[in-house]
Amino acid sequence: MTEHQQLDDIDRHILSELQNDGRIRNNELADRVGLSPPSCRRRVRALRERGVVKTIRATLDEKQLGYEVTSFVTIQLQSQSQTTVQAFQSAVADIPLVQQCWSLSGEADFLLKCVAFSVEGMHQQLLQFSAMPSVRNIRSLPVLGVAKDEPLPIPDYPAAPIPVG
Repeated sequence: MTEHQQLDDIDRHILSELQNDGRIRNNELADRVGLSPPSCRRRVRALRERGVVKTIRATLDEKQLGYEVTSFVTIQLQSQSQTTVQAFQSAVADIPLVQQCWSLSGEADFLLKCVAFSVEGMHQQLLQFSAMPSVRNIRSLPVLGVAKDEPLPIPDYPAAPIPVG
């Protein structure tokens, strides 16, 4: 049987603060959540070790870096065999302009978030996907704008158990 731990109010407060400002200094975080700095550091370390905090990184503005086109692309493979799926995932991992890749259940097998400097650049990416031997169908959904981009809500009730170890 897997051992579980729940998030307490302090853990949830720490997570909320980290999502709002991943660069917050430990002393300030400790003040905001009502802990001593060493206790706060231990809590954050424990949340990272448990996998609750996966990474802390900056969110960059694509357009400021010249990426004028963002598109979500659905991919349907010819087969869902383990070999085919792994080969596709490996190929996509080597394409730097594919920002994220999710495995799906349903009509499409994968959903990719892609960026490109231009419409022509996005077209070239789509041609690259279509040249992959296992790809059956591609659908591109160009992004016109972002309507919402918020941090994950931290529940204010006892959370579902989180597996440990």
